[in-house]
Amino acid sequence: MSRLFEALRPFIRSVVRRAAWVLAAALLLSGGGAYLATGLDINTDISNLIPENYDSVQALMELKRTVGGGRDMAVAIVSPSFEANKRFAEDLIPRALSLRKDSDTTETYLTRVDYKREVTFLKNNALYFASDRELRQVEKFLQEKIEKAKQARLEANPFYVDVGGEEADTTDTTDTGQQLEGVYDRLIGKRYPISDDSTTMVLRFFPSGSSTDLGYIENLHTDLQRLIDRMNPESYHPEMKVVVAGRLYRQLVEIRTIQRDILGSFGAGVGSVLLLVMLYFLYKAYRARAGTRFDKNILLQELVRAPVMGLVIGVPLLMSLTWTGGAAYLLFGELNLMTSTLGLVLFGLGIDFGIHFYGRYAEERAEGASVSEAAETTFTSTGQAITIGALTTAGALYVLMVADFKGFSEFGAVAGTGVLFALVAMTVVMPALLSLLEQSRLLDLQATAGMQTGAEARERRYPAARPVVVGGLLAVVASLILVPRVDFQYDFGALEPEYTEYEKKDRYIDRVNKGSDKRRNPAYIVADSQEAVPEIVEALREKMRADTTSPTILAVESLQERFPLRDSAKQAKLDRIAEIRKTATQNRYLEDETSDALEKLRRAAQTRTPIALDQVPKFLRKRFTTKEGKLGTFVIIYPSVGLSDGRKSIAFAKDVGTVTTDTGKTYHAGSTSLVAADMLRLLQREAPWMIAATFVIVAALMLLNFQSLRWAGLALVPLVIGLLWMLLVMEIFGLMVNFYNMIVFPAILGIGNDAGVHMVHRYREEGPESLWMVLRSTGEHVTMGSLTTAIGFGGLLLSFHPGLNSIGVLAVVGLGTTLLAAVVFLPGLLQWLEDREAAPTAPSDR
Repeated sequence: MSRLFEALRPFIRSVVRRAAWVLAAALLLSGGGAYLATGLDINTDISNLIPENYDSVQALMELKRTVGGGRDMAVAIVSPSFEANKRFAEDLIPRALSLRKDSDTTETYLTRVDYKREVTFLKNNALYFASDRELRQVEKFLQEKIEKAKQARLEANPFYVDVGGEEADTTDTTDTGQQLEGVYDRLIGKRYPISDDSTTMVLRFFPSGSSTDLGYIENLHTDLQRLIDRMNPESYHPEMKVVVAGRLYRQLVEIRTIQRDILGSFGAGVGSVLLLVMLYFLYKAYRARAGTRFDKNILLQELVRAPVMGLVIGVPLLMSLTWTGGAAYLLFGELNLMTSTLGLVLFGLGIDFGIHFYGRYAEERAEGASVSEAAETTFTSTGQAITIGALTTAGALYVLMVADFKGFSEFGAVAGTGVLFALVAMTVVMPALLSLLEQSRLLDLQATAGMQTGAEARERRYPAARPVVVGGLLAVVASLILVPRVDFQYDFGALEPEYTEYEKKDRYIDRVNKGSDKRRNPAYIVADSQEAVPEIVEALREKMRADTTSPTILAVESLQERFPLRDSAKQAKLDRIAEIRKTATQNRYLEDETSDALEKLRRAAQTRTPIALDQVPKFLRKRFTTKEGKLGTFVIIYPSVGLSDGRKSIAFAKDVGTVTTDTGKTYHAGSTSLVAADMLRLLQREAPWMIAATFVIVAALMLLNFQSLRWAGLALVPLVIGLLWMLLVMEIFGLMVNFYNMIVFPAILGIGNDAGVHMVHRYREEGPESLWMVLRSTGEHVTMGSLTTAIGFGGLLLSFHPGLNSIGVLAVVGLGTTLLAAVVFLPGLLQWLEDREAAPTAPSDR
């Protein structure tokens, strides 16, 4: 490596001499990168974090293609008058459905609306649309009613004596009755979508376009809101309020909020980093000109030049970010939640390179070197260490590209490329910029008093080396003992942010949803034909019967059960309904019963002839109809467990993800929850291997560079010790690993090695008894570099998103512990080795 950089001396000399041309070429590339980067969008859907060839993803894509995504734009109409709400709704619906995407096209935004139900037909024929399970509940309800009536008559008999035989059946029909009421409400519902007090009505509009097209959603929301404003709701009722919400609106709010959040975090992080760097540059420039003495005039001059110092590092770094943005667009066309944070991370990391380069350059200028000499010396010495660190970091990040989990692979590809671009910017563009600024006298690093050389520093040794090493190793032992106690966060809900803007509006929607069916997050299996559906249902029911210890399936639904298609199935259902009707109306224990529940049941059992398909209410048919109009070709599976818990989501996926029928045909269920479960399983499977592979690559590159096992091992000490300390801090403060911050571990392995490389590289250059000088010089640069990188990640601490915030927290902890290991533990270890006369020899004595 040293010979390569010596061979590149003419190149860096040419860069300094032709600085204007170098900057012009860099600006041209930056313009192209910035143009491409403007096309990047943030995709917040975690289902996109696993490969498309996974069965769960394929099933979800098929589900969206055939059944649809089901996302709606909901409109809540609120006023004390039901009639006013109804008039506004009936005026809004045709106008909203006729809204066009563009004045030059006839294509509309919306295809249909859920509004009014024809419930009279359903009330008279509800049992014809009940599933087998629901009919069993009805039969159980009637039998319990009969047993209860029998017992009541016996106890009313004055000659009845309980002789202590079999205990009377005291079964409480309340639970069964409540279940029956839930079935009735699910089948029939309300005529209008209104709240219990009739003051809120909710319309659900379904889109014609893609729910992932942000521009389409924004335009739809804007045009729908304008339409509502033009209709003047107050003209229908003085107290009327109309609110636009729904799942499409939530997606819009989510993306907008995350974009603002990332931009805000980026701005705060960049501002903090630049301020810190400007102060550091001011300090270095002042020391270069005034040394250790105080000179008011020099201080004032450098304060005036402080903004110029910000340009020295800010311009090359921003150039590298535009190059990275352009590369990300060419590679992936969009950013996911992990890669969306990289602008901030790469800003902090790139400044790290710049600080090391500028710090050494300032030292060389302070000792009397010319601009060209200082640039050459810095490039061949510190530039070599920067390159080693950057190549190691990039190599470690590129290892992640082999992962199936896109949170790893895309992060590794973009971050690794960004690191290499930052390396080029700081070792090529920065020298050119320094040359131009010094030529124009906007920057003056020429020494006047000179800085302290290493002579005095060499006389000092690192104090308390042995206690530092022993204390550090005790912390490592504690970490190894406590590592198994570091937990993984399975609760998706704990990682979901609260979107205040959406939640405030969604409360109006919840007024209508309140008390509705609690079945949520169903999975779907799309069959080849109607004939295959009963086989799939039976295979799922068999799983339900077999799993008695930890069941995850609540119910399985299909059109064939709710609406029999074959003549034999139709007659069988009519016969069953006839038996229920006979029991409810003619049984001597129930014939005088007039409860509301039984009266509803008697009315629901009036079907005596098969119902034709065109008689079925449209809203009920739609529930089992594909986008192409095919009826009854899919199965709906409702979970019995909350899928916000990743472990329960994985269990549900194991039960329903793959279903094999008795004929040997295999089907795969589709839903976002199943994809999320696959993502968790993939992350858990790949993360240990990715972390191990990253460490192996880092270690191999260290060994390749230093050509010595001892020096490579010493350079790895801060990384290994720092990571173990990080795990100890996590356990002490209760920090948990999750699918967001898991990326921090390979990232720290790639980034955290930088400090050890610089410290060991400078120590080799200076030789034994130079530890204090290395700490005063390179240790200072390492500290500043790590602080700026930590601030880059630390910008995420301001994020409202718990997942992104957890990345910032864990990264700051990891960078802090690796820095502490580099400037405290490593020097202590080297001093202890020197004291024992066992330190590695100088570079020439490998």
